[in-house]
Amino acid sequence: MKYDVVVIGSGPGGYVAAIRCAQLGKKVAIIEKYNTLGGTCLNVGCIPSKAMLDSSEHFYAAKHKFEEHGIEAKSLKVNLAQMVKRKADVVSKTTEGVAFLMRKNKIDVFTGHGSFVNKNTVKITASDGKEQTIEGEKIIIATGSKPSSLPGIEIDKKRIITSTEALEITELPKSMIVIGGGVIGVELGSVFARLGTKVVILEYADRLIAGMDGALGKELQKILKKEYGDGYEAHFKMKVTGAKASPKSVTVTAENAKGETETFTADYCLVSVGRRPYTDQLGLENIGLTTDNRGRIPVNAHLETSIPGIFAIGDVIQGAMLAHKASEEGVLVAEYISGQKPHINYLAIPGVVYTWPEVAGVGYTEEQLKENGTPYKSGSFPFRASGRARASMDMEGFVKILSHKETDEVLGMHIIGARAADMIMEGVFALEFKASAEDIAMLSHAHPTFSESVKEAALGATGNRIIHL
Repeated sequence: MKYDVVVIGSGPGGYVAAIRCAQLGKKVAIIEKYNTLGGTCLNVGCIPSKAMLDSSEHFYAAKHKFEEHGIEAKSLKVNLAQMVKRKADVVSKTTEGVAFLMRKNKIDVFTGHGSFVNKNTVKITASDGKEQTIEGEKIIIATGSKPSSLPGIEIDKKRIITSTEALEITELPKSMIVIGGGVIGVELGSVFARLGTKVVILEYADRLIAGMDGALGKELQKILKKEYGDGYEAHFKMKVTGAKASPKSVTVTAENAKGETETFTADYCLVSVGRRPYTDQLGLENIGLTTDNRGRIPVNAHLETSIPGIFAIGDVIQGAMLAHKASEEGVLVAEYISGQKPHINYLAIPGVVYTWPEVAGVGYTEEQLKENGTPYKSGSFPFRASGRARASMDMEGFVKILSHKETDEVLGMHIIGARAADMIMEGVFALEFKASAEDIAMLSHAHPTFSESVKEAALGATGNRIIHL
């Protein structure tokens, strides 16, 4: 069977690339190793984790905030098995939606492990060992990533687990050690802390979510400690050196900033130290493709590899491992091979952490501007001064806008607070259209809304013009 385009991997990069290729008149096939489409994001990542985050936040709000709203809820208890069941239903409906889109766009779906025979031929090996081959004029590698570990730690998937296993726990643990205070660590740590698990985060850097603007990580740490009290700890500048599991617990050893060894024990240990590209047994050697020292496939500006006609997108190439970044890259490749001239402004791709309050950022961080020597101004507005935030009892956090000191062009926007994930789009627009802080400040923002805080932060970045502070 011959196709114009063959896509290996059906995550947010792969299935979006397949759809866009089909829209542009290409005959398309997509190959997925597992029985359901959607990749890590839809099956064991973005979607199920957000389902659990929302369920746990509802419980936490009912237990700690409803009474002040005048709602009396008694005899509350956690039914973790039901939360996991609801999560599975959300995943099922979402993956079924992707399967529908494949049928709607007349995309042929093959189930099995895809690997290269040569630059135009892909072998598909089913779970029962049966093999078949298909040919593609163009081939897109979109196989995503899988959890990383650390030297001295063996993930047994029982007591020492990854995010995949954490999302399947049906009995609430009394305690959990989380190795890594990045996005996955703080999100899943929040799920269990809200439900009553004692959570201890061990982070190598000096703050949470170290890849984002420094002010966000510091504020998130303050909020989490305030919210969960003794049920939450975070230890920074910790180099984890080992983890040993017993039938009912895990002991983790780590070296602190002073070089001293510390020991931590809990029911489970969640390893969340990042992800690595999934290029195992792809047969890259059969076509002369090599990866870099981090396992990534090098590509050019059009996301084409060193082999003409073979492209790579998403987590298998350089850049942030974000589902929406992969989707944009899938569209770019589809349009490029169809003769169009698409582009991606990677600076304008936002990052989000779905704790509560949410955390979001786009553009340059303040640390990056300092390191680059870029002259900048900063405007910040706290949600505690927002009438809408006060009405909903979501007063934690702030909006921070960074603009060029001379031109006032927006260079970055960083938010921690309720609905930050949605409000960050105002920053994306500003960066994409090279707007100034003054441009945002001039826009009429509906009252009362959380987004008014964006306007106030913009007023602060243009000068000492903040109204409500």
